[in-house]
Amino acid sequence: METVEKDYNTRRPQMVIPEYGRNIQKMVEHAINTTDRDERNKIATAIISVMGQLNPHLRDIADFKHKLWDHLFIISDFKLDVDSPYPIPEKEEIMRKPEKMAYPQTDNRFKHYGKSVVNLINRAIEFPEGDEKEALIGVIVNLMKKSYLTFNQDSVDDTLILKDLETLSKGELKVSDKIVIVPTNEILALTKTKRKPNNNNKNHKQNNNKGKQNYKKRRY
Repeated sequence: METVEKDYNTRRPQMVIPEYGRNIQKMVEHAINTTDRDERNKIATAIISVMGQLNPHLRDIADFKHKLWDHLFIISDFKLDVDSPYPIPEKEEIMRKPEKMAYPQTDNRFKHYGKSVVNLINRAIEFPEGDEKEALIGVIVNLMKKSYLTFNQDSVDDTLILKDLETLSKGELKVSDKIVIVPTNEILALTKTKRKPNNNNKNHKQNNNKGKQNYKKRRY
């Protein structure tokens, strides 16, 4: 008995744009092999129509017909010779790899303070001297201390916070004696209060459980 060899997708040519399916790719290959140019143009137009029906979401894109024609040429590996209503894209331009984006460089020593603190420091440097700038510096110092305690809850030295502020601001920001730095124990106490579970919700759940138990034990 003669064995029929099965046709698996792994043995077929790789699809360029899988979203359109293998049937579209076969239609494109048929159009490429069609010798009559008029017939080839008719087939290309029909393929564009089917591609639009298979991907209705492209209709939300501006000039979606242009995008469909670009996809048609990409699927054909730019071998399809037809009269396109749009300029035919260049293969080198389409296949060109995007340039690498520059990754933002930050000072890893002060990662625990966060980018927001650095932005505030840069903004405070631009402020004119006065009460408003001094108040902003006070906010920054206490925010830095709070962020540091999130990173290390054991203890923090205010001198270290002031030194880090001087480093981050490149010596532009000075902390006057009028600025009050919140004590460490107050910040930690406030943090623990926020994390403390709500006892009212716990009691409410317990009462509901008691009600269910009483309901099961009712007498007849």
